[in-house]
Amino acid sequence: MAKIKHNIAANFAGGVWQALMGLLFVPLYIKFMGMEAFGLIGVFATLQPILNLMDMGISVTLNREMARLSALPGSEQEMRDLSRSLEVIYWLIAVLMAVVLISLSSLIANRWVNPGQLSAHTVERAIMIMGLVVAFQWPAGLYTGGLMGLQKQVLLNTINAVVSTFKGAGAVLALWLIAPTVKVFFLWQLAVSVVNAAALAWFFWRSLPAGDGARFRTEMLSRIWKFAAGMSGIAVLTTILNQTDKIVLSKVLSLEAFGYYMLAWAVAMSLYRLVGPVFSAVSPKFTQLAAAHDLEGLKLIYHKSSQLVAILTLPAAFVLAFFSYDVLLLWTHSAGTAKNASLLLSLLIAGAGVNSLLYIPYALQLAYGWVKLGIYVNSAALVVILPLILAGVKYYGAAGGAAALLFLAAGNLVFSLQLMHRRLLPTEKWRWYLQDILVPLLAALASVGTVRLLAPAPELGEPLLNAFFLILAGLAGTAAVALSTPLGREKIWNERAALKDWLFTLKEG
Repeated sequence: MAKIKHNIAANFAGGVWQALMGLLFVPLYIKFMGMEAFGLIGVFATLQPILNLMDMGISVTLNREMARLSALPGSEQEMRDLSRSLEVIYWLIAVLMAVVLISLSSLIANRWVNPGQLSAHTVERAIMIMGLVVAFQWPAGLYTGGLMGLQKQVLLNTINAVVSTFKGAGAVLALWLIAPTVKVFFLWQLAVSVVNAAALAWFFWRSLPAGDGARFRTEMLSRIWKFAAGMSGIAVLTTILNQTDKIVLSKVLSLEAFGYYMLAWAVAMSLYRLVGPVFSAVSPKFTQLAAAHDLEGLKLIYHKSSQLVAILTLPAAFVLAFFSYDVLLLWTHSAGTAKNASLLLSLLIAGAGVNSLLYIPYALQLAYGWVKLGIYVNSAALVVILPLILAGVKYYGAAGGAAALLFLAAGNLVFSLQLMHRRLLPTEKWRWYLQDILVPLLAALASVGTVRLLAPAPELGEPLLNAFFLILAGLAGTAAVALSTPLGREKIWNERAALKDWLFTLKEG
């Protein structure tokens, strides 16, 4: 448990910093380049998950195998050979992806996106640079998966924090000192991506146990292909489900209107920075406990980590959903931007909040190598949700697409977890639904909702007042959720006891 707590703390600090760097500079990007150029950055953000389908489950497989093999004595050479085998495949795919994206740059610029002030030539050049960025940014996922499996998460988060700082702050400086163009922005992303890939590769190989070098071995790939293929299938279906709204909207909306959607999307996705650290820390531990058949240990960590996710994400999700206009106004200092993006943010953050609750059960499924459930559930969801997304976008525009994603997340929470608990930890289902999820959710709803009713309408000239009620809502929500969970009450009681002992010692001294 001590190792998990250490990793969660490191992941949380790194995740919060990366989220801060990802959001802090967005208003400056818009100020220097305009909303239309930011819409083009949104196109890049949409393309990345689609291109990530070429991962074919390799990075997750490396994560799982490093965690599994590290618990087995005499597996040092196998770890090195497996890493080399997957690395060679990953880099070959990276080159292929860059070539394909560069080749399609003209088609995307002239037939897909709808620029207004930006010329088609400018858009085409930007997409070509995106292809090079992907070639170096994408392999970082492989080394990240390997470092997480080796539980080198403090090191990983240090690297990620430094890189995210250089990506954000460096981009602003480049736009200010060189030229406020989208070309300069993506050239800077390319430079940072090259350095990041090299650093992650170097640290990953230094973190592996010593051996006689590393060799490409096809027989090792045959042993893991079933798990990797299953993860690839889940990734394909998940990407289609999560990206359909953005693919459709990038086609039917102007780049400026799409920019507002991506602005709201960027804020909503920051919620995953809170749940990601917990997932990354418990996933290798789940794998080790499952391999050791330690059912009681699994139950304990399963519930505690689920409650921790609820404490971290539910207050933030409700604050952003109920105070979406306030947050955007305070962040962008633009009433027009806040008006255009607030409803979108409320819907998107609600969907992200529900999805965050599914992370720990998903980690449990991966620990047992059970990928069929994800494939079946996502296949069924695709049949239902794809027409719903298309209809929502057609009749309600961007808000319709966001609402469809919320519907998808809620259905997944209700139905897929019923199926999972039939096979994994069946006696813990209702405890998970009621104690770990429903009670904290109602606590967050009541506390943050009360502050929303008491708060005045936000004003552009009253940033301190707006910030006060946002902080009040966040504190009230966090306190209420913490008190509603056994984990939160335990931590509060322990801190209370520690404070009491300290005061007693101080008094005696």
